[in-house]
Amino acid sequence: MRIALFATCLIDTFRPSAGFAVIKLLEQAGYQVDVPELQTCCGQPAYNNGDLKSARKIAQQTIETFKQYEYVIIPSGSCAGMLIHHYPNLFEDNPEWKNKATDLSRRCYEFTIFLHDVCKKISFPIKNKISITCHDSCSSLRETGSKQQTRNLINSNKNLNLIELNDSDTCCGFGGTFCVKYPEISEQMVNDKVANIMATGAEILVSADLGCLLNIAGRLKRLKSPIKVFHIAELLAGETDKAGMGNEI
Repeated sequence: MRIALFATCLIDTFRPSAGFAVIKLLEQAGYQVDVPELQTCCGQPAYNNGDLKSARKIAQQTIETFKQYEYVIIPSGSCAGMLIHHYPNLFEDNPEWKNKATDLSRRCYEFTIFLHDVCKKISFPIKNKISITCHDSCSSLRETGSKQQTRNLINSNKNLNLIELNDSDTCCGFGGTFCVKYPEISEQMVNDKVANIMATGAEILVSADLGCLLNIAGRLKRLKSPIKVFHIAELLAGETDKAGMGNEI
C-alpha cells in the first residue's frame, strides 16, 4: 500500500530528521511512503490571519497533490487539524471543492493516531532506559485528540519512563503567529511551560508538534538546560542518541 507523508513546513525547514524518522517507522510497519514534491504549506498561517483567498488556493494545491493516496500521514497536530477540520469549511460555497476537501480529510491521519490506531502492531527500538516528559500541543489536544494514543505508544516500551507535566494541557505560547503578535505574553507562557518541564527531572522532552518544540527548545537552550528535545517520531525510532533540537551546534 502506498501512503503519503505531508512533511510540514517546519519539519522540512528545521528538523528533516523528524520526517525521516516518521518514514522509518511507517516503512517498518509495512508501508511504501511517498513524499510528493509538489506539496507546500497547509495554508494555516493564511487561514488563521483571515486570508481565506490564499488559504483556499493552497488547500486546492494540497488536495490535488494527495488525491491518489489511501492515507496521508501528518506529523503535526496543527497541520492535521487544518487538513482534517478546516479544509472542508473553506469551501462551504463551492460544493465540488468541498467534496474534494472532505474526501481528503477522511484519508488524513495525525502521525501518532495512525501509528496507534491503524498500524497497531509495531515495536520500537529503544534499548536504554530513558526518563521523558511529553508536551501536548493545543491542536493535538483539541483538534486531533491524540493525547491517549501518544501515551499508549510511549508506555508500550518498558524502557521509557513517562513523567507527566503539571498543567500539561496549557499552551506553550507558540501559537503560530500568536508569538509574533504578542511576544511578551508568549514569552511568559513558554517560561511557565519550561519551569514545569524542568521540574519533572526528565532527560528528554517530546511532542508531536514541531512549532511547540522549536519554541520550548529555544527557551531551554537560553537557560542552558541539559534537557534534550525531540519530535516523538525520533524517540520512537530510537534516534535520541543524536543532538536534540537546539543542540545541533
